[in-house]
Amino acid sequence: MPDQHTVIDVHVLLLRDDHVLLTRRRGGYGDGMWHLPSGKLDPSESLPAGAVREVFEEVGVTVDPADLHHSAVLHVADSGPTPRLGVFFHARRWTGTPTNREPDKCGGIDWFALDDLPDNVIPYPLAGIRAHTTGTTFAALGWPI
Repeated sequence: MPDQHTVIDVHVLLLRDDHVLLTRRRGGYGDGMWHLPSGKLDPSESLPAGAVREVFEEVGVTVDPADLHHSAVLHVADSGPTPRLGVFFHARRWTGTPTNREPDKCGGIDWFALDDLPDNVIPYPLAGIRAHTTGTTFAALGWPI
């Protein structure tokens, strides 16, 4: 049997009132589309540690792991060459002001109302945002039934 791997991603919904912070991709996959602060989990880190690291690397805010709350898990088939398991957290408290800390990968950041997101959000994080807003804790995306 071939060796199969699943990439584990962490995503963070920074929430301010009824708005979520999104980052605009620059170059490569999803160029010009909106996304959440996110990234791949490193082999030696916990899910909360990876989420805290990614949100700091991308938008420069510090989130206490105790302020991260689980939103959803997505099992995604069609977001790259290997399946992905996306773990979505949300936070309403953090330290610092969000800024674009990766201008080579990100064309900007902005706040959007959860009920009025832009049309060009990458489907994978959009499914995670929708899962959060509906209280769905698990969903599959891109898999045949």
